[in-house]
Amino acid sequence: MILLLLFLICPHLVLSLNQEGLYLQHVKLGLDDPDGFLSNWNDRDDSPCNWTGISCDSLTHSVNSVDLSNANLAGPFPIYVCYLHNLSYLSFNNNSINGTLPLEISKCGNLETLILAQNFIVGSLPGSLPEIPSLRFVDLLGNNFSGDIPVSFGGFRQLEVLSIVGNLLSGNIPSFLGNISSLKQLNLSYNPFLPSPVPPELGNLTNLEIMWLTGCNLVGKIPDSLSKLKNLVDFDLALNSLEGPIPEWITGFSSIVQIELYNNSLTGGIPVGMSKLTRLRNFDVSMNQLEGPIPEELCSLPLGSLNLYENQFQGALPASIALSPNLFELRLFNNRLNGTLPSELGKNSPLVWFDVSDNQFSGDIPEGLCENAVLEVVLLLNNMLKGAIPEGLGNCESLTRIRMRDNRLSGPVPEGLWSLPYLSLLDLMGNNLTGGIAKNVSSASELSGLLISRNRFTGSIPEELGQLDSLVEFSGSDNLLTGSLPGTLVNLAQLGRLDLHNNKLSGELPQGIQSWKKLNELNLASNELSGEIPAELGSLPVLNYLDLSGNYFSGKVPLELQNLKLNKFNLSNNHLSGDLPPLYAKENYKDSFLGNPRLCGDIIGLCPSREKAKSKGSMWLFRSIFILAGLVFFLGVVWFYWKYRSYKKVKKGSEKSKWILTSFYKLGFSEYEILDCLDEDNVIGSGASGKVYKAVLSNGEAVAVKKLWGVSKKVDLNGGDAPDDGFDAEVETLGKIRHKNIVRLWCSCATRDCKLLVYEYMPNGSLGDLLHSTKGGLLDWPMRYKIAIDAGEGLSYLHHDCVPSIVHRDVKSNNILLDEEYGARVADFGVAKVIEGFGKGQKSMSVIAGSCGYIAPEYAYTLRVNEKSDIYSFGVVLLELVTGRLPIDPEFGEKDLVKWVCTTIDQKGLDQVIDSNLDSCFKEEISRVLNIGLLCTSDLPINRPSMRRVVQMLQEFSVEHKAKTVKKEGKLSPYYYDDSTDQVSTV
Repeated sequence: MILLLLFLICPHLVLSLNQEGLYLQHVKLGLDDPDGFLSNWNDRDDSPCNWTGISCDSLTHSVNSVDLSNANLAGPFPIYVCYLHNLSYLSFNNNSINGTLPLEISKCGNLETLILAQNFIVGSLPGSLPEIPSLRFVDLLGNNFSGDIPVSFGGFRQLEVLSIVGNLLSGNIPSFLGNISSLKQLNLSYNPFLPSPVPPELGNLTNLEIMWLTGCNLVGKIPDSLSKLKNLVDFDLALNSLEGPIPEWITGFSSIVQIELYNNSLTGGIPVGMSKLTRLRNFDVSMNQLEGPIPEELCSLPLGSLNLYENQFQGALPASIALSPNLFELRLFNNRLNGTLPSELGKNSPLVWFDVSDNQFSGDIPEGLCENAVLEVVLLLNNMLKGAIPEGLGNCESLTRIRMRDNRLSGPVPEGLWSLPYLSLLDLMGNNLTGGIAKNVSSASELSGLLISRNRFTGSIPEELGQLDSLVEFSGSDNLLTGSLPGTLVNLAQLGRLDLHNNKLSGELPQGIQSWKKLNELNLASNELSGEIPAELGSLPVLNYLDLSGNYFSGKVPLELQNLKLNKFNLSNNHLSGDLPPLYAKENYKDSFLGNPRLCGDIIGLCPSREKAKSKGSMWLFRSIFILAGLVFFLGVVWFYWKYRSYKKVKKGSEKSKWILTSFYKLGFSEYEILDCLDEDNVIGSGASGKVYKAVLSNGEAVAVKKLWGVSKKVDLNGGDAPDDGFDAEVETLGKIRHKNIVRLWCSCATRDCKLLVYEYMPNGSLGDLLHSTKGGLLDWPMRYKIAIDAGEGLSYLHHDCVPSIVHRDVKSNNILLDEEYGARVADFGVAKVIEGFGKGQKSMSVIAGSCGYIAPEYAYTLRVNEKSDIYSFGVVLLELVTGRLPIDPEFGEKDLVKWVCTTIDQKGLDQVIDSNLDSCFKEEISRVLNIGLLCTSDLPINRPSMRRVVQMLQEFSVEHKAKTVKKEGKLSPYYYDDSTDQVSTV
């Protein structure tokens, strides 16, 4: 019937093309092919054997292979491909095949290899797959298959490889998989299975070479039955909740190349007998509770990668580790190791990453760490290392990151170390280093952090430092630096923190400091600086920490400083004079100005001479009391009016006498002034948590006041109710963090029945309002790009700079607020959570938080919270900025914005997703931000970069987000360097 229909529609097809070609033409008709990958599938050919992606048997000329990988094809799975009766190889790898995988797949009766990885297939796994008797290789990685693994999967007859990595499978890992005796590779990683033990039946898979069960929610002990897997090459049970010891029988895996058991709860020591594992190259048991010494026999193996960090290992590091000719990665940080580091480290090995931070190592730093000139990262923080920094590191041009903070190092820094061309961070804080900052520091063009505080550095700060365009932080406090601040420092446009307190600096502040638009902290306390305080300081838009105390500054306090919103403000112990600016002439600023005898303001104890004059005037006031008697009647009227207002407040549940004010900044207003502004005419917004008012205070300043609706309940997934602690979370979070891109919480006010949060007022509202309202055209691309960086920096601060780290859990465009210059601030921390020790695992929540369209797939299914959830949500915001679209839109059908973008680009091209309001001249930049957004919204959390890396990519527009790939025997394991942990993370 089908052939008859094809004949009637296109009679020339039947006349020229054989039957297999007709089937393939039907496949072509059912797929979208925007790139023309199938354009040479010519219906006038005799057979399809010369078509792109098609291979035929050399004798029978029958189609035996269809390989349409990376073809940008979209549409449902083309079942007509199974009409090719001799088809043995089928691949649609990395396309946009969608819909479900039909049960009719079993019609591919001679299929041996099926590859459908990296598509958008949904629904259940087809239970008919095992009906294909010759099937040996099945790869379904990176789709959206859900539900249980079908029972029929225990009936595969010849299957050797089963990969269902990174889907949405639930239930338990089934025991019947142990029946597939032919299996050589079992890859089920990154699926939200229910908490369950490793099925003992998997020990029956005696032909198994690769077992990859990473991130499968496994619990309990590693079963002894797995000891029968004598052919294992790669054994990976990482990122689970396994407990108990590492089994001793693991030393019987004579073929093993890679063992990865990191991020579990394993206890005990490394088993005896590791020397038997002569083929072992990569061993990772980090982030467990292991203890005891590091075995000599383990370090005597020719390892390439050894990761033992975040355990409780004790004793010395065996010197034999330095003899490995393969060692490129050695990470032992956060243990209890001591003794000296092996002197030969790096001399015999292509060492790239070296991290022994947070131990008790002593002695010298090995001289030959960079002997092979590939060393990139050296992390030695918080040990007891002494002596000089090796000269060899000063010649190591491959270095990108050096951290030697809090040791006992002494002597001068090798001159070459100051000028390494790719170095982004040099952290030498907390040592006894001497000498000065070398002038060749200007050659360190990538340097973003120069941290040399708490040493004995001398001399002046070189003018050449002002040539470091990427410098974000310069901390040189508690040294012996002299001379004046170089005028070139004002050229550091990216500078966010300048801390040089407790030195011997002199002279005046340089002219032009208004160029420090990103400066958040300026601390020059306890020096010998002089001259007047520049009025330009008041123009720095994000400055919230200013300490100039303990110097010789003179003249008046500039009136312009009133423009700043300061968390730390200290001008004490200088030679300032004159009247204080009105905003600061208040008692709560008294400590900021002590020790300036000629400085006066209406603050008790600040200006004794003025207080004496006031006491003389008090006699005149006494004589004037009689005159005031005539005002008694008027005061009575005022009293009555006040009582009436108080009655109204009580009626509203807002009696002022019961309000408790908790402030987080030095305030120029009281809670009573805030309460007077809570009028319906001042409402500027209303949401799920409450109303927001704009309150204009008597000093002309505006603040935003959120009045919470009251205690509400959220659904607890365990069946009960969970109190909504939004107020407590907001106060706990915002009350202790300070960053230019986090909205400031001035104070909170609370009674038993009502809670208020008082924020800085953001005149341009939320990003969501501007993007998705009639005002959307106001945001051109430069504005959107700036907003992306600002918001990213705010989230990066939460993830990487707060201790402990904070997950926002509700990142969305409506929670990104914009100031008068469209600078962005992250807001609304009502569901934020503090996560102790990122990297140690995920914290499970009993209550769903977040907003539809922004919730990461794994969070929605597992409720496990970590920073990757925020990164996914931020990726959605980036896609909003590029497309101008809502995260959920009826036009998308069942898709969300992420899936719509992917599908539309595949089918129609990039131009169809870019907001038409944006100028096409920015297309290249827009497309790069789009790519970053897609990277952030990867289905697999481990593929998402850290927030710090996201910000770097946005700032640099580089292609460095592509993973560095390290060849591991047994499989390719992509790696990328994660600045958030100073570690290399697996993609």
